Amino acid sequence: MSKAILKPFEDYQKARFTFVQSVADLAQRPQNILALHSAGVIQLLKPLLLDSVQVVQQSAALAIGRLANFSVEIAESVVQNDIISQLIYSLSNQNRFYKKAACYVLRAVAKHSDKLADDIVKSGALEPLVSNLNDLDPSVKESAAWALGYISKHNSQLAEQVVEARAIDNLILCLRDPEVELKRAATQTLSYIAYHTPELAVKIVDNGLELISTLLMDNDIQLKRNICLLLGNIAKHSFDLSLAVWNSLQEPKLLLGCLMSPDLVIKKNTAFCICEIVNKGLENAMKIAKIGGIGILVHFIANVKGEPRLYGIIALGFIAAHNEKLAEGIIDVYGINYLKEALESESSPHIKAACCYALGQIGKHAPKHANKIAEHNILALIMNNINDSHEHEDLYVKGRRALKKIIKNCNSLKHLEPLLRSAPAKVMKYILDQYELFLKDSREYKREFVESGGLRKLQELKADETYPEELKKKIEKINENYHMEVINFHSPNFKETIAKKLNDYAYSQD
Repeated sequence: MSKAILKPFEDYQKARFTFVQSVADLAQRPQNILALHSAGVIQLLKPLLLDSVQVVQQSAALAIGRLANFSVEIAESVVQNDIISQLIYSLSNQNRFYKKAACYVLRAVAKHSDKLADDIVKSGALEPLVSNLNDLDPSVKESAAWALGYISKHNSQLAEQVVEARAIDNLILCLRDPEVELKRAATQTLSYIAYHTPELAVKIVDNGLELISTLLMDNDIQLKRNICLLLGNIAKHSFDLSLAVWNSLQEPKLLLGCLMSPDLVIKKNTAFCICEIVNKGLENAMKIAKIGGIGILVHFIANVKGEPRLYGIIALGFIAAHNEKLAEGIIDVYGINYLKEALESESSPHIKAACCYALGQIGKHAPKHANKIAEHNILALIMNNINDSHEHEDLYVKGRRALKKIIKNCNSLKHLEPLLRSAPAKVMKYILDQYELFLKDSREYKREFVESGGLRKLQELKADETYPEELKKKIEKINENYHMEVINFHSPNFKETIAKKLNDYAYSQD
């Protein structure tokens, strides 16, 4: 065949390759995406997915994936142009480069919404994706694992369909491969699946929980992040699953050791995992405490700031909730000091609410616990946060509940006194109950209460016409501990009463 005949074909092939390569390169920069989409690039790339030249097919798929990854609108146009079915058909027949590109497109489309992920499932993508988890090339396995993960993350129905396609068996097998990138993708997908329901988590446990736990010994940061999150997503569903996670750990201290990692995400995910374990029962909390977990958790919240701190604080609250001895263990390692510091310094209302919860669980057990909290001047701090929590219902509710729990156990009356000036009526009830109960037996404090102005404050509240009658009756009970002359002297209208009597006396003398 003469060169004159071959040249147009060569030029055509070169032009196709140049086009798809240029589009793929342009699609790497977000500022180009909308212009490419407006130019109708999806429709132009679609026929090139079936091109006779493999490198053109691969570049076309890569370009579509980068475009779909940018926005839900472009991802929807990929589905509407029936590109998904072409990609799925090619997943079983093409080389590893095209398979990776096709998996990338499916992942890019699925990530945007459960509807788009469902469209991919309905197109028949699950079977070839799961089949690609057995491919000889590790990078193909990795791409398939990521695609399955982005499908299953949205809801339990999609995750169940992924599991029914026998994905879990193959994902567990991927963990035995030496490539760390594949392990990262497989553990992330397993974590998405485990997140949704106990039934899905059980299937992961039955297929390879011990293998998953051994990966905690791996030094790869991203992999360790995924493992800690995966174990937490399994443990959160039930006591049995949390026990299975604990029993799968060859060395439980290895999990606690992750709280000391220099990586903040590992710390955060580990705290989440421990939080879910101790929340599932006294037995689990005791196991954590037995190996020094309370001290490590306190050290963690003392040295970490911001969002990663949250689950460590909640974990301490869950531990304290179980019994008096565990709560005392938190006090012994200065946990109250660092909970107070977090309540003072953190800006997040969620972290503040968690601090209130943890402090309430510590203080609810006995007077010695509540008094220890009160000694740190934490009650007024909680009260201030309640008063400032106008738009944060969770902080308001948890703060108020914590105050009630602590106040009901606090018999150190001098530490309750600052609250008389700021407590809402629902909290004031419990403060007055404590004064009514203990003031009569504390002769020394009766005098201090007068000198500090506390008794005067009660008379001011009693004189307030808007103050609840129920609380006025409690104040009257407290007043019975003093002579009437003392009560009258500290009443807000005492000066006016004396002045009136003097005027009446002077008038009578005239």
